[in-house]
Amino acid sequence: MKIEEKKFVELSYTLTVDGKVEDAAPVEQPLGFVFGAGYLLPEFEKNIAGLGVGDKFEFTLTPENGYGVSNPDMIVELPRETFVINGEVEEGLLTIGNQIPMQTADGMRLIGRVAEVNGDKVKMDFNHPMADKTLNFSGEIVTVREATEADYPHAHGGCSCGCSGDSCGDCEGGSCC
Repeated sequence: MKIEEKKFVELSYTLTVDGKVEDAAPVEQPLGFVFGAGYLLPEFEKNIAGLGVGDKFEFTLTPENGYGVSNPDMIVELPRETFVINGEVEEGLLTIGNQIPMQTADGMRLIGRVAEVNGDKVKMDFNHPMADKTLNFSGEIVTVREATEADYPHAHGGCSCGCSGDSCGDCEGGSCC
């Protein structure tokens, strides 16, 4: 069976960025997803379409085909009071590089990275952490089968990344994985 729309796929992979392994799923614990359901980057799916069990893959995604190019409008300065809970800012929360889940006034969930802390101002970067990065993937297809309703995270009232609602679009990067 070959990878195509509505097939459940498990694969092992290694993601290398700038010569450093950033993420991996070994054969013993493969990444599983329904192909074409929007869980992975579209260009990632294009590169594995048509492969079958045992097929190996290796490809590179440019920033434009991966998580995008940084958008300066996604870097915002917020008042320190935004981070106050029960009268204080949690110890270590506003450390440069920390990722903090946040929500816009209209309820959209975002992950922001602390970029700078300057007195009562905190600069947050809401660009994806892999923005501007060239992504090098290699791996192997472990399983390809017909997808069942149970393979769709939303069949159980929410997605595995903690989103709610009908879409994982609120999750980091717009996908669960």
